[in-house]
Amino acid sequence: MIYIDSFLEYLLLEKKYAKLTIISYATDLAQFQVFILETYDTREMSEVNYPMIRQWIVGFIELGLTHKTINRKLSTLKTFFKFLLKIQVIAVNPMVQHKSLKLPKRQQEAFSVLELEKVSDYFEDVTFEGLRDHLIIELLYATGMRRQELIDLQLSSLDLKQQQLKVRGKRNKERLIPLLDSISFLIERYLQERSVLLPQGSQLFVTSKGKAIYPNLVYRVVHSYFEKVSTKKKLSPHLLRHAFATHLLDKGADISAIKDLLGHSSLASTEVYTHSNFKELSKAHQAAHPRSQGDE
Repeated sequence: MIYIDSFLEYLLLEKKYAKLTIISYATDLAQFQVFILETYDTREMSEVNYPMIRQWIVGFIELGLTHKTINRKLSTLKTFFKFLLKIQVIAVNPMVQHKSLKLPKRQQEAFSVLELEKVSDYFEDVTFEGLRDHLIIELLYATGMRRQELIDLQLSSLDLKQQQLKVRGKRNKERLIPLLDSISFLIERYLQERSVLLPQGSQLFVTSKGKAIYPNLVYRVVHSYFEKVSTKKKLSPHLLRHAFATHLLDKGADISAIKDLLGHSSLASTEVYTHSNFKELSKAHQAAHPRSQGDE
């Protein structure tokens, strides 16, 4: 088709696209041209509408192509129709309202039990900041709370007599999380130091200047400690929440209870952690199952 040839020439000469990219575009457009000819008996791009394009998408999904691959093909098509609009071959871009297919979220690997044991060797409780940072990491792991939930904690959130913590999560939903003895002890030590530094104020976690902590500070705390013991690329506070859920599942905790502790509104969100732990389950299965030993 003349318009496809003109488009590819435009990409090469004006846009300076790489030859391999242009070959990829040419392949995508050839596939689309065959599709509209065989399915709708037309070669005219001016006759193409979005329902036709949507049917093309459905065909790829049925073939099992990934959303990433389909999105790349649709990006080709979108660029092509923008070109046709520019040279006035079409009056309306049929893809103007198209949204890319959602890509599955990659669940990051949680911190391991060994990494969490190793990181404890680096805690320095001799300064206020050291004690605070120690508590931040321990509390994130012991409760599974989100970073912002930690930042929002007030002194009134604590009930050390009942050994529980009131957390305000998404959509202002409150939940109670039990505290381990070791965490309660660490909180008491921190509160003593905090009262000397800042007798007033309602925020639980503060800087050495008495200001409320902020997201980047929490990130830096987690990153600075775990870069000493972990080879993971992303060392974010979320990995402690991930570790909380994964390690509880490893120990046989009920997934519904974990859902409530994490503050998830649906079980589907919590089930992500069962999928992320499949590799470990597979290793255990291979090691323990009689058939893995070659027995008949």
